[in-house]
Amino acid sequence: MEKPLWRRRSSRYVIDSPHLRLRSDEIELPDGTIVPEYFVRESEGFVVVAAITEAAEVVMVREYRYGSDRVHLDLPAGTIAPGEHPAACAARELAEETGYVADQLELVAAYHAEPVRSTARVHVFLGYDARPIVQPRRDPSECMEVELLTLEGLRRGLADGSVDSGASIAAGYRVLDALGRL
Repeated sequence: MEKPLWRRRSSRYVIDSPHLRLRSDEIELPDGTIVPEYFVRESEGFVVVAAITEAAEVVMVREYRYGSDRVHLDLPAGTIAPGEHPAACAARELAEETGYVADQLELVAAYHAEPVRSTARVHVFLGYDARPIVQPRRDPSECMEVELLTLEGLRRGLADGSVDSGASIAAGYRVLDALGRL
């Protein structure tokens, strides 16, 4: 398919904060239709890290999420800072959230999280020989506990809904595929 020409007629930022940048565009579609407010969330993207210990356990976080008002079991993840390389972000987020450090981080997938309304790309990393060697340094809004799952436990959690956030589900399956464990 050839990319259709959507023309941006005007643009303004509705929200421009360190945590959310939301743009409102007026666009003209190829048939002349005007869409007065097409919202796009701008982002550097984020990382999701599946760190595997020497005992073949996956480092997970059980975390309260204000948006859903629920506790979720997820892979460690975080937002890429402006100018930060995704691999550096993966190492930083893993250490900050869990205290674990991985000897090696391998990029196993990169994809658009929500291409309809966002510029964000997800970078999925697989970490090897992870071990807890630093003190976690969580943000004040991060309320979480570290849990370890076997690879089979991760697969089961993805299948039964115990792991229920989209980013962790997609990343978890990509990691299991990379490990040949589907």
